[in-house]
Amino acid sequence: MGKIIAVANQKGGVGKTTTAINLSASLAKLGKKALAVDMDPQGNMTSGLGVNKHNLPASVYEMMLGEQSFYNTVHHDVYPGLDLIPSSVDLAAIEIELTTEPNKEFVLQEIIRPMAGLYDFIIIDCPPSLNLLTLNALTTADSVLVPIQCEYYALEGLSQLIHTITLVKQRLNPALSIDGIVFTMYDARTNLSRQVVQNVRENLAQHIYRTVIGRGVRLAEAPSYGMPICEYDPSSNGAAQYLQLAQEVIDRTEQELWQ
Repeated sequence: MGKIIAVANQKGGVGKTTTAINLSASLAKLGKKALAVDMDPQGNMTSGLGVNKHNLPASVYEMMLGEQSFYNTVHHDVYPGLDLIPSSVDLAAIEIELTTEPNKEFVLQEIIRPMAGLYDFIIIDCPPSLNLLTLNALTTADSVLVPIQCEYYALEGLSQLIHTITLVKQRLNPALSIDGIVFTMYDARTNLSRQVVQNVRENLAQHIYRTVIGRGVRLAEAPSYGMPICEYDPSSNGAAQYLQLAQEVIDRTEQELWQ
C-alpha cells in the first residue's frame, strides 16, 4: 500500500509545487513507483512535468466529476517511474459542481485510495488556499509535508494550516499526520535564512527534515522546460538536495512501517 503525501501550504510562493514536482521525480529516480496528483487549478505541476495543461483529453476535474476514470486520466511515465494525474483551469469550478454532493470532501479519496497499491508513493500538490480541493487532498492523504520559505514571514499562516490539519484529523481523516516541515529557498549568504531555520527548529513542535532546499537558477529554470531538476540538470545542487529529501522521506516511511 503506497503512502499518500499532500504537499500543502496556504501561503503562495513557498516552493510548494517545486517541491511536489521534484520530490515525486526524485522518489522515482530512487527506484520507487510514484504518482503525482495535481490538485491546483493553475496546473503548474502538470506543465512542470512536461504535459500540456491546455490540451488535455481528461484531467483531475473530469475524474472527480465521474466523467473519466482514473485509468483514462493518468499519464504514464512522464518521468521514468513517475505517473501523473494532470490538472487544468477547469478545476477551479469543482466547488460549484460538487455543491450538492453529500460527501464532497471525500471525492478524491474514493478514487485515489483504491489505487494506492499500485504505487510506493503518491504525492498530491495542493492549491495555495484552504478550500474544497485542499480538503479533498487532506482526506485522501496519510500525511502532509509543509514547505516553508526561509524568509521573515515564514511562519505566517502556518498555525492556521496546522489548525486545519488538526480539524481534518478530528472530523474527516483520523489517520492524518504532519509528515514534516521542509525549508525552501534557503540562501546561505544571508543571516536571515539561517535565523529563520534556527527559529523554526527551536519553536516548532513538528518533525523538520534535515535537508534544506537552496535557491538556484537551474531549479528555477527547470519547470519552463517541463522537466524535474533531476532530469534538467542532474549535477545541480537542487537535484542533489531533492534526492536527499526523497531519501529522507523513504527512510521515514520505512521507519514508520517497523513501528
